[in-house]
Amino acid sequence: MPSYLILPAWFALGGLVLLGLGLVLVSRSGARPGIGRRLAGARPLRVGQVLDLGPGDRLPERPARVIGRIRCSDPIITSQDDRLVAFHRDVEVALPRGGWRSIERLRESRSFELWDHDGSLPVDPAEAAEPLVVLPHVWAGSVEALDETYAGAVARVSAEHGRPTRARSTTRMVSVVDRLLLLAAITRDAEGRVALAPPRGGYVVSSLELDDAMRLLGGPHPGLMLVGMAALALSVLLLAAGALLLVLGLAGA
Repeated sequence: MPSYLILPAWFALGGLVLLGLGLVLVSRSGARPGIGRRLAGARPLRVGQVLDLGPGDRLPERPARVIGRIRCSDPIITSQDDRLVAFHRDVEVALPRGGWRSIERLRESRSFELWDHDGSLPVDPAEAAEPLVVLPHVWAGSVEALDETYAGAVARVSAEHGRPTRARSTTRMVSVVDRLLLLAAITRDAEGRVALAPPRGGYVVSSLELDDAMRLLGGPHPGLMLVGMAALALSVLLLAAGALLLVLGLAGA
């Protein structure tokens, strides 16, 4: 290898190692930094402010964080009499050799109106990004503690991988009484009326205040997330430095 390539190669190798390490740490932290950045960086607007955008007004180019309450004429009603517009449940079992296998992925939703005292805008939460940014209801226990409706799924997993050792479920719900932060694109139809549309990746739906939403999106292990983000930032610097040294080396060769 020519001498002028050695140093750039070491910088590139170090950058790639840190890049991989950073991605692993962020993943294990449970953090959702991409969703957090999009939600926190969006312009906040009330429903009435969206509706005030006239035909001659320029629409926001980026998705906005629209704030309002929920109105739904046909909510999901649970056995506990909760009235919901979105219900997400994931049930998983732990495999004997490690890892988790999903045995249920339930997604139910109802269209609703996001409103304040100045008007309302229709929203379809079926087009929401995942996860819903709400406080999750988490259960963990033995496989035997699962409802008998999961018996068939557990039997299929047992036949393929052996008897599962543990089970867990995570349930996320959006209630009609919640105040929402909704990351949405603002559009205008042919008649000049404004509307909300899912941005790339779907609506980000949060029933929490922004500070609480950001803490939740930081994951259960924020220390890992911070170290991972630092490793990612340093990897970018090393890769950029390696590219610069390569250009300088080629120019001087």
